[in-house]
Amino acid sequence: MSYWKKLEEDLNKAVKEAGYDTSVTLSLSNRPDLGEFQINDAMRLAKEYHKSPIEIANDIKRVLDEDKNFKDINIAGAGFINLSLTDQCLTSFVNEIKDNIENNIDKMEPKNIVIDYGGANVAKALHVGHLRSANIGEALNRLAKALGHKTISDAHLGDAGLQAGLVVLEMKERFPELLCFQEGYNGEDFELPIVKEDLKEIYPTASNKSKEDENFLNEARQITYQIQKNNIAYTKLWDKLSALSIVDIKETYERLNAKFDLWEGERDSFQYIPEMFDLLKEKGLTYVSDGATVMDVKEDTDDKEMPPILLQKSDGAYLYATTDLATIYGRMKRFPIDEIWYTTDIRQELHFTQVFRAAYKSGIVPESVKLGFYGFGTMNGSDGKPFKTRTGGVMPLNELIDLIKVECRKRLNENIVEEENRDNVSETIALAALKYADLLPFRATDYIFDPAKFSDLDGKTGPYLLYSTIRMKSLLNKAKEENIEYKNYTVIKNNTDKDVLLTLLNLPNVLKRAYESKSLNEVTDYIYKLTSSYNKFYSENKVLTEENDNLRESWLVLSKTVWETNMMLLNIMGIDCPEKM
Repeated sequence: MSYWKKLEEDLNKAVKEAGYDTSVTLSLSNRPDLGEFQINDAMRLAKEYHKSPIEIANDIKRVLDEDKNFKDINIAGAGFINLSLTDQCLTSFVNEIKDNIENNIDKMEPKNIVIDYGGANVAKALHVGHLRSANIGEALNRLAKALGHKTISDAHLGDAGLQAGLVVLEMKERFPELLCFQEGYNGEDFELPIVKEDLKEIYPTASNKSKEDENFLNEARQITYQIQKNNIAYTKLWDKLSALSIVDIKETYERLNAKFDLWEGERDSFQYIPEMFDLLKEKGLTYVSDGATVMDVKEDTDDKEMPPILLQKSDGAYLYATTDLATIYGRMKRFPIDEIWYTTDIRQELHFTQVFRAAYKSGIVPESVKLGFYGFGTMNGSDGKPFKTRTGGVMPLNELIDLIKVECRKRLNENIVEEENRDNVSETIALAALKYADLLPFRATDYIFDPAKFSDLDGKTGPYLLYSTIRMKSLLNKAKEENIEYKNYTVIKNNTDKDVLLTLLNLPNVLKRAYESKSLNEVTDYIYKLTSSYNKFYSENKVLTEENDNLRESWLVLSKTVWETNMMLLNIMGIDCPEKM
């Protein structure tokens, strides 16, 4: 239990002692001139107990005046209670978390959560549009784990769509002599005549052909259908092409520090589709419309049109809705699940609304299991449009990272970073710049990414946080080299120290709000505020040369606590911290 929660428990004991059998909330003050915290429940209690808010506030104040944790208790306005924490309370707080920073986290009742993020399409290069799903999804995964939940993360690759037919058809035209294209082929193994780099050219070529040649498009659609129906030749080739592509996809995701427990795709759901359709038909939920199989998902409370979900086209082909619903069906059979989260582009909201409704209506998912769609906005360039290459195409994600890496390389202190490490350090800083900027706005917001701005060592940037965190560690290393021991926090010098302490104290609330909103912007704001308040403290004090031993020891304990908090939060955001920069 966090110290903040313990304070609230003490506060509620005082409220009950004052005669009010209810719970109140401790909040950070919006009037710091009156106190560090406030209690805003007197008006609510006035209605419940038929007393004036001032009378209730005074009753509570009389009890709190005797509490060793609180001081400077005063009442303002119609009954707002303002108060601050005693130095004894704050020093106890630091000593409670200094040896285990997780003591400053309120663990939640553990849930089993499947998180679906990544979503790369096999045979295509990851582009800038894939960043947010992987980055936000990974951070939410790490946040959930930090708060005590058990998670299963799934890359959920797109491997059953039209790109399968397009790429296989292009391979057929280029390499008609391939064993799989020969009459009578029955599944023998063969070597691919291409390497993974070739796929980056093959798919765009096939895609362009499909836009110009309707016959090519129709044949690709037929091959896609044949792959869905497990045609032995096309499936064998597509399996090999998929494996080749996934090597490249994994390398890019690993570069982003995005980890997955499952590397499954749409085709993994195929085994569940017949059983799922039997269930839907048995319950009388599907019907045929213009040759296609559909299911109504509208509800009486809808205030706008909700189209039926399309599960199978008239030619027998499956759609994204089919595989997404079958994937949920399979997950419910295989895993204990309390929640399933999806992080995709916010424009897919209608799709997931339909799929979720179908899952609940059919009983595939019981009402006790929460299905959550957490959509995100678009990352754009300085022109307000999605990042493009010089030739006008969508920028590959690796190309964007390399572009930022060049900017970050300029800011390296080459006097302290060895030549052989500069490339790796530049990469680490570039990813911090990219990932922090991407998590900075609320996830549903579109934002502009400026590589030069967000690579800067000053301001609200990933490199600023890394540089400051490295400096904290350097201070602690110097203390170790000089054999300076620090065990307990005993002295608060002034309000600069106290600002750091009060920010540390608020961490559990920040993590809780981030979890509830499924957005890391609360965390990005918090770590910037904590780091900035520490930097102000650092600039005002000569920590290692302080002559007062108790004060020096306290400052080092505080520095270690902030450093460990920063490292924990950077890890939640999927950001590594180099030793030097």
